[in-house]
Amino acid sequence: MKNNFSLIIFSSFLQILGIFVVTFFILHLIPGDPIQVMLGESAAIADQMKLREELGLDQPIYKQMIDSFLQIFRGDFGKSILTGMPINDQIIDAMKNTYLLALSALCIAIIFGISGGLIAAKYKNSLIDRVIINSSLFFISIPHFFLGPLLMLWLSIWLGWLPISGMNSPFSIVLPALTLSLGMLAIIIKMTRNCMVEIMDSDAVRTARAKGLKEWTITINHIFRLVLIPLITIIGMQFGALLSGAVITETLFSWNGLGMLLVDSIQMRDYPITQACIFIIAISYVFVNLFTEILYKFLDPRMKSI
Repeated sequence: MKNNFSLIIFSSFLQILGIFVVTFFILHLIPGDPIQVMLGESAAIADQMKLREELGLDQPIYKQMIDSFLQIFRGDFGKSILTGMPINDQIIDAMKNTYLLALSALCIAIIFGISGGLIAAKYKNSLIDRVIINSSLFFISIPHFFLGPLLMLWLSIWLGWLPISGMNSPFSIVLPALTLSLGMLAIIIKMTRNCMVEIMDSDAVRTARAKGLKEWTITINHIFRLVLIPLITIIGMQFGALLSGAVITETLFSWNGLGMLLVDSIQMRDYPITQACIFIIAISYVFVNLFTEILYKFLDPRMKSI
């Protein structure tokens, strides 16, 4: 088991390193020059060369990549090319906002997704079941960039219940959290419902009923415990999707998180900030998958011997 865990850690490190290298080269292949963004295209060649040398952009691409990786490995993301300000403070503030948004969306998806799946399974093939399943199919198929404006139009403009965008109100998080959560909520509903329907007809559940156990005890102790294992996989995978989906959602709702910072830095060709944002999102995704693997060992007895 220790060898397995070490292998998972090593594999996670290789994933992070691979993401860093690929991202670094892709960013430097994007058309545009940060020096011309800062000084303007009409700036003198001598001034451009001097600034390029000061920022280290005159170095070979492989040396820039190694220096950047070693700097990030020490916990220092460097300074913004455009403003010269330390990136760490910007990243920490953006991380707080993004994680707050992602965790809020995750809570909404888990609470209502599992509840909806339980109700649909309990009343399978009924009108309630069909309404829940058809609604979930709708939210699975609708993309964030369409769902966000739709919620704005309905809940903000027509009903006037919530602020359209920004972070000035305690209720500002509701619309972006709903936008992020509804797709994941629908997936959890379908997974919970399908797994429960399959397990409810199993021999183990029939045996439990024959012993005279209460239906609620059977649902929680015999059915839901088995459903929880595939649910952890879905939730772990979808949490990473929440972080990547935040790029669109935060831009739509002017939410000052990693997604919005990432879009702004790409537009301004601020390589260090772009690299830092992608690195944080990637490492979060890897650590969530790692946590999911560890959680399996405790919840699934079959995994303890592996």
